[in-house]
Amino acid sequence: MKTEGTKPNNFEEEALFPCVANGQDRSKFEQFKADSNFLADPLGSELKNTSNNFSNDAVQLLKFHGSYQQDNRENRKKGSDKDWQMMLRLRSPAGYIPASLFIALDELSNRLGNKTLRATTRQAFQMHGIRKENLKEVINKIVTSMGSTLAACGDINRNVMAPAAPYEKDGYPAARALAYEIADLLTPVAAENTYLELWADGNLSYKISYSKKIQKIRKSQLSKGIFSGYSKEPLYGQTYLPRKFKCAVTVPGDNSVDLLTHDIGLVVFTKQNGALKGCNVYVGGGMGRMHNSDTTFARAADLLGYVKQEHILDLVQSILALQRDYGNRKLRKNARMKYLIHTKGIQWFKQTLTSKYFKEKISSPHPEPPAKLKDYLGWNKQSPGLWFVGIPLMSGRLSGETKAKIRSLVEKFKLEIRLTPNQDLLLCNIGNYQRSSVKKELQEIGINKPAPPNSVSRHAIACPALPLCGLAITEAERFLPAIIKRIENQLKLLGIEKSILLRMTGCPNGCARPYMAELALVGSGMNQYQLWLGGSPNLQRLAKPFLQKMHIDHLEQTLNPLFINWRDSKQFKSFGDFISSLSDQVIMNLLSESSSSTDP
Repeated sequence: MKTEGTKPNNFEEEALFPCVANGQDRSKFEQFKADSNFLADPLGSELKNTSNNFSNDAVQLLKFHGSYQQDNRENRKKGSDKDWQMMLRLRSPAGYIPASLFIALDELSNRLGNKTLRATTRQAFQMHGIRKENLKEVINKIVTSMGSTLAACGDINRNVMAPAAPYEKDGYPAARALAYEIADLLTPVAAENTYLELWADGNLSYKISYSKKIQKIRKSQLSKGIFSGYSKEPLYGQTYLPRKFKCAVTVPGDNSVDLLTHDIGLVVFTKQNGALKGCNVYVGGGMGRMHNSDTTFARAADLLGYVKQEHILDLVQSILALQRDYGNRKLRKNARMKYLIHTKGIQWFKQTLTSKYFKEKISSPHPEPPAKLKDYLGWNKQSPGLWFVGIPLMSGRLSGETKAKIRSLVEKFKLEIRLTPNQDLLLCNIGNYQRSSVKKELQEIGINKPAPPNSVSRHAIACPALPLCGLAITEAERFLPAIIKRIENQLKLLGIEKSILLRMTGCPNGCARPYMAELALVGSGMNQYQLWLGGSPNLQRLAKPFLQKMHIDHLEQTLNPLFINWRDSKQFKSFGDFISSLSDQVIMNLLSESSSSTDP
């Protein structure tokens, strides 16, 4: 007799057709994934040739292994080959970087990269400037140094976020633990084997070691509903997910992870002893969109309900399985789970989830305190006898003297690093007796105190954009320092002693999550940007686009009428709240006062 969780006869022959639930046709790319032998071919063969770049087919698989092939546009010369190099992104749940791994990354970036590391908006390090012939050496060293790049990119669950602060109280340990568990639970099976075969010469001793709890739940991936139909890859199947999938975990009131921008967002509630009691669950967030396409859009997640601790992990893999089956596999631009929920509705989603995948109760949500965007900059008490210090990094870029000093401190005091979603870096586990020494050494490189709370720079973030990102239309990271200075100068001239949450991207893909900001510049042409306004300082409200193409030289002229009216209103502390209080027409009238504005 066949029961749930039992391998059926003729197992492989009974494989479910991808998208069985909705009956949609598949794109050619879906078939390509199915033919790749679980993300191995043709990447494996091309690693062995002497070409300085990968073919497009290999590039598509390379993403699942944590790397993007890039061309440095500023080094292009007529008649010459492109300046091919690889960007490599790590998998680091909750932003955790052990000392051994950071030391390895520093050495690799200096010797085989462009001598910088970059903290991403998903709490991971990226390396840039790696040549194809060195890629295997770099990944191999990362794997042998307690790291991984598997599933840092591609149509699969990405890096799982959680508050970076290493507090040992107030639910923070439970949030971190849950993030680690989700990362392990959603790790692919066959793809991990492929990964180690390609990059670690098949040494399976580097496979992720799962707890007994995770091992038990992973076995349930063979059960009805969750099972993909392929024993080698029971959760994902041969074609993995329709598009990328993102999860975040946090504690009540801490929105450092930008919770509403994820496919799954979890808010942990704990018992008095700190043990996990259950979670509020949010679903269907996502930032990516395209210009001039009304069918693509940013979306904030919906509140699904509350689920008890013992069922949280079952719920997470059930939601992923639902997206695997119902997500759009014909049109990649509409393949994220946010489009499924937008089209079908949250009630349909919940009913389908509980009838086919998840059999436990989803209750009414627990009350939550008002959310705050926390950054943990400066010195903070970690636990009795231990401290951590938050170091701001402009756009997450770690280089030069600062990078060398961080390396020295990590080595000397055996410190661990945690990366924040705001692209900053925390040095953790600093003992009472070490604090003065660490403080003195940081002061030697000009790191005294973080930017004051009213500084625009404190929470501003940007994507890398030009010259390396293939999607970039214009500048972001390299322009951000000057943009911050210009806005701060403008606020000062107007007598405004308040901050603004600013984000900047070189294209509409939304890697810096601009659509939740109070003020966002989204690349729409060379030196031209969409102007988005009206998000909230605690990242709880979507912004709106008001100008499609604003030249960056006209920034002050464009914003001045808005800033003046904000100042004179005297009732709104936040710029985003002020904008949200106005009608779209009033905002457009204010923008029209500037000769630089264009029609939306």
